[in-house]
Amino acid sequence: MTTLDDLPLRDELVGQQPYGAPQLHVPVELNVNENTHGLPPAAVEDIARSLADVVRGLNRYPDREFTELREALAAYLGHGLTADRMWAANGSNEVLQQVLQAFGGPGRTLLSFTPTYSMYPLLAAGTQTGWIPVPRADDFTVDPDAAVRAVREHDPDLIFLCRPNNPTGTGMPLEVVEAVVDACRGVVVVDEAYQEFSDPGTASALELLDGRPRLAVSRTMSKAFAFAGVRLGYLAADPAFVDALRLVRLPYHLSALTQAAALAALRHSDEMLANVDRIRGQRDRIAARLGELGFDPHPSQSNFVCFGGVRDTTAVFDRLLGQGIIIRDNGIPHTMRVTAGTETETTAFLRAMAELAPEQALGRHRVD
Repeated sequence: MTTLDDLPLRDELVGQQPYGAPQLHVPVELNVNENTHGLPPAAVEDIARSLADVVRGLNRYPDREFTELREALAAYLGHGLTADRMWAANGSNEVLQQVLQAFGGPGRTLLSFTPTYSMYPLLAAGTQTGWIPVPRADDFTVDPDAAVRAVREHDPDLIFLCRPNNPTGTGMPLEVVEAVVDACRGVVVVDEAYQEFSDPGTASALELLDGRPRLAVSRTMSKAFAFAGVRLGYLAADPAFVDALRLVRLPYHLSALTQAAALAALRHSDEMLANVDRIRGQRDRIAARLGELGFDPHPSQSNFVCFGGVRDTTAVFDRLLGQGIIIRDNGIPHTMRVTAGTETETTAFLRAMAELAPEQALGRHRVD
């Protein structure tokens, strides 16, 4: 049987593994940070009607510039944004890939502070962009002075800042973003995929866009909007930055169905986001209870909790899976990640962890 080793892969792809968490269908799925609360009925009905209308014209290409959608996204974000400062693609992963296609490539480098979103190095490899991982502090924060030193030392062409960070949930003060942008000669993208789950009043990096043409802020409808199956990510930046992405996008890259569904969802944005507070409540409940059980939950501004103090992550994963519960072993030693589910799902997870705690909880800031 032919394997990857038998094919003439590019050097930087040899030995790589494709991205992907296990897609196992079990009663309690808390491993990929989906919004577990689903879509409100009024939005579902509007989306269905919109898709039915579009189907009649599927013999024609979609609006290549998706102008109406960009206007709606700008209105949702506010901050004085206009359609010419918006971009969208099939998930924020494609948005970030287009950024690397436009500004990265052979001889250029991408820096980020690790641990962080595991797609960043894969996107870098796929675009032949050098990858520079800079370790975060032990508590997963990024110090502004240390960040500036790293930027000056490595002089990257691009920087991706995951805020809040995945897989740790860690927030990032705007002063860190501003310091990095001021120190970097190249492009900085602030990945705010989980921004809507941050504590109320948390400022967005959108506030820093004006006067900074090499700064962009990416978002997604997959998380807070409970729209993961549609694959709609988007970005706000200077109009010239958006024009750069047009140079590398595929023709008609956003289908008419995707555009129609996203527009309908945005018409119901208040209803779509109504579960955010409930999800925050389950997130905080998970963190509090895991701490009581002797694990080490890290502060989270996302819809998930990263917790350390796990003796054997493989054993915990397997035991939970045997009970119909799946969470994420994220590769950080003695650490796992769990999505905040519904109240029922969260209860099932916490009961299972209470049973495991006597043999698996190492206590805060302890590892054997």
